[in-house]
Amino acid sequence: MGMAVDGLISGLDTTSLINQLMQAEAIPQTLLKNKVTDSTTYITALQSLNSKVAALADSAGKLAKPAGVDLHTASSSSTSVTATAGPGATDGTIDFTVDKVAQSQVTVTGPLTQWPDQPPVLTFVGSDGKVTQVTATSSSLADVAAAINKAGVGVSATRVSAGLDPSGQPLYRLQLSSTKTGATGSFTAYRGTPADVTAGTATNLLTEPGAAQVRAAQDAQLTLWAGTGAAQVVTSSTNSFTDVLPGVSVSVTTASTTPVTLTIARDDASITNVASSLVGSINDILSFISQQQAVTTSTNSTGGTVVTAGTFAGDLTVRDADQKLTAAAQAPIDGISPSTYGIVVASDGSISLDKDVFAAAMAKDPDKTKAAVQAVAARVADAAGLISDKHDGTVTTKITGEQKTVKGLSDQVADWDVRLADRRSTLEKTYANLEVQLQQLQSQSSWLTGQLASLSTSSS
Repeated sequence: MGMAVDGLISGLDTTSLINQLMQAEAIPQTLLKNKVTDSTTYITALQSLNSKVAALADSAGKLAKPAGVDLHTASSSSTSVTATAGPGATDGTIDFTVDKVAQSQVTVTGPLTQWPDQPPVLTFVGSDGKVTQVTATSSSLADVAAAINKAGVGVSATRVSAGLDPSGQPLYRLQLSSTKTGATGSFTAYRGTPADVTAGTATNLLTEPGAAQVRAAQDAQLTLWAGTGAAQVVTSSTNSFTDVLPGVSVSVTTASTTPVTLTIARDDASITNVASSLVGSINDILSFISQQQAVTTSTNSTGGTVVTAGTFAGDLTVRDADQKLTAAAQAPIDGISPSTYGIVVASDGSISLDKDVFAAAMAKDPDKTKAAVQAVAARVADAAGLISDKHDGTVTTKITGEQKTVKGLSDQVADWDVRLADRRSTLEKTYANLEVQLQQLQSQSSWLTGQLASLSTSSS
């Protein structure tokens, strides 16, 4: 508790005195706080490094897999046909015609003011023979549509306005549509129960006045090598085909008898990009380490030179990480230098991909060049994993250790807060007691002076 007023008796600036004493007392705590600040900065830098390396481990691991550089482009001679080439695709061309596109079944009832049965009971029979009964809560066509939609029979129902009957009552049709395309989406709808359907007494909705099938369910169909003895039909319940060519997905939008040519080719541009991305990620990490290791100089207020070591300067863990990644990128591949494939190391240690050299290597031996990229990626993934593994990576472990150190230092700082508070309280009490004692001495002095004065008067 601080004193309300500085030394009234002594005239001392006790607050300033105590503050100066406390500054001296707090030097050990200040040193601890500086260590916490430095360690926190170090941990932040390590975490940033670890995040970069972990991301590299993930991307390099994917690139090292067979599909990593198995990249192709797919092009079509028709705007109504699109294709995507994925892993497993092979270069080549193929011709086919789009005979049919996939479509859902659409059926409409005749015009009705309300459903003719009460309660409305319908039975749906799917293409697989599955029989489902639907019962509506009333003869309202809106309730019938709602019951069909809720039943999950693979059919959606919509009430559509159809004018007025002779008495002026509104008429509606129910449009029944299969929820999926293809022949498997076909259905038959009946008025009546499943037992009525079995007995042959149920009414097929299509046989009622004004009813019609707007569109029949059908599969999409391609014909390979149309017009030849090798003609082959391929069907799909959707407008997408995944079994025309290995690793190639084909989508169609319009039927046409005009042959479509599909061309699959190696995607050199994408392969170059993934190789460049790998090398760029490695270089980004090495540059980050170099920046954090750099020693800087500055001038202080008196004109002197101040030399400041980088956060990672002299750090053996970080140096080891740098060496592992550099070796993974620079080591020969089956006795061949990575520079043969365009992976170039500059005099300052930076790494880059010479795209012209890489393109020449791809043109000369694409399989060997792709294998070289995957070999480097595999080595980098392994090295990055050893560094950044979330359980026992070298940098991860270092971060964990430093965090424990910071916690210990922070606990010591907190202990010092208590210790310094006690010390300040002691000093305040000491100076307060000093004032009391000085006051007592001053009172005694005044009394003695008075006594002496009275003695002198008596003597005279």
